[in-house]
Amino acid sequence: MYLLNEGNMGSNKSSLDYLDLSDSTAHYYRNIYSQRNPSTVMSLGDVGNDCQIYGSRLWLVINCSNKVEVARADSAIRIGKVNIPNCRYVTFNDRYAYVSSYVGTVYASSNSPLGSVYKVDTLTLQKVDSCSVGYQPEEMAIIGNQLYVANSGGYQGMTGQGYESTVSVIDMATMQETSKVEVAPNLHHLKADKYNQLWVTARGDYMTEAPSIWWLAPDENGQMKVGGHIDQAVSDLCIVGDSLYFYGSQWSEVSMSNTITYGIINVKTHQVVSTSLSSAPEISKIRMPYGIIVNPIHRDFYLMDAKNYVSSGELLHFLPDGTFDWKVSTGDIPAHAAFLFKTTKK
Repeated sequence: MYLLNEGNMGSNKSSLDYLDLSDSTAHYYRNIYSQRNPSTVMSLGDVGNDCQIYGSRLWLVINCSNKVEVARADSAIRIGKVNIPNCRYVTFNDRYAYVSSYVGTVYASSNSPLGSVYKVDTLTLQKVDSCSVGYQPEEMAIIGNQLYVANSGGYQGMTGQGYESTVSVIDMATMQETSKVEVAPNLHHLKADKYNQLWVTARGDYMTEAPSIWWLAPDENGQMKVGGHIDQAVSDLCIVGDSLYFYGSQWSEVSMSNTITYGIINVKTHQVVSTSLSSAPEISKIRMPYGIIVNPIHRDFYLMDAKNYVSSGELLHFLPDGTFDWKVSTGDIPAHAAFLFKTTKK
C-alpha cells in the first residue's frame, strides 16, 4: 500500500511511504519517492492531494506544485509529470486520466476563475482536452459514459460570495458539461457504489449550514437525481460492498473544538448501521483523522492521524472486527492511500 503524506502547505514536504504486506509481517518504509528518484528536483513537492494506481502506473496529485507525478507502480520510479494548475483529484477511464483543477492560483480571491477537468492520455502524459465546470472542483466519479464532479466553491465561500452546491455532469465522449445537479453547499468527496449511486459529502458553510452526506441515484431516464441525505459530518470515506466506512470531523464555533465521529453507512438502505469503527482505546487517541482506506478483500482498515499537522503523523491498522492491530509513524499529514495488488505472471 502506498501512502501519500500531504505535508503542511508551503513547506514542500509532501512525501510517499510504502507498506509492504507481502508476508505476515507488515514492513513500513518512509519517504521512498526521494530515495527511488534522487535526481528529481524538490522531490514530490508541495501538498500531496491524491494517490491512485491505474494499470502499472502510480499517479500522485501534488496540489500547490501544480503537477501530477507519474511513476511505476511496482517501484515508485518516476516516469514523468503532467503540469496542471492547482490540481486536486484524479480518476480514470479507458486510456485516459481526468484531473480536477481549481485553475487559478492557490490563494482565494474574489475573481477566481471557474475550475476545469483536464483529460490526459495515460500513455503519453499529454493533456488532450479539458472542460470547464463549477468553482473549485474536487473529487470525481465515473458511471457509464458520464463523469461527475463535486464543485466546492471553497474560494468563493472564503471571500463571501457563497459556496458552490452542484455536481457537474460531463459527457466524456465530447468533454462537454451537459448539466448540473443541485445538492448542498461546499461539496468535497464523491464516490460511486455498486448500485450506480453517487455519494457526495457537503462541508456546509462552517456557520449555519451543517455538514452532511448525500446520495444521488439515476431516475427512469438514467439522469442522476438527489435521492436524500444523512445529517452526518463525513470528512472522508471508503466504500466496500454495501458498506461506506467514514470518519467525520465537525467544527463547533461554540466550543471552539472538533467533534470526531466514525461509522458505517449501508449504501443500499441509506441507513447508518454503526456509529463506531472500533471500541479499541487507540481510536479515541487519534488527534486529527485525515484519511481512511479499507482493504476490499479482507475488510481490515487503516486510519491516518495528522496529529498537529507539522510533524510526523501515524497510520493505524485495525482488523475487520475493529480490533486494534498496530500503528507506525508516517510523514507529515498522512491523508491518501492506494493498494498495490500482487499480480501473477503467466
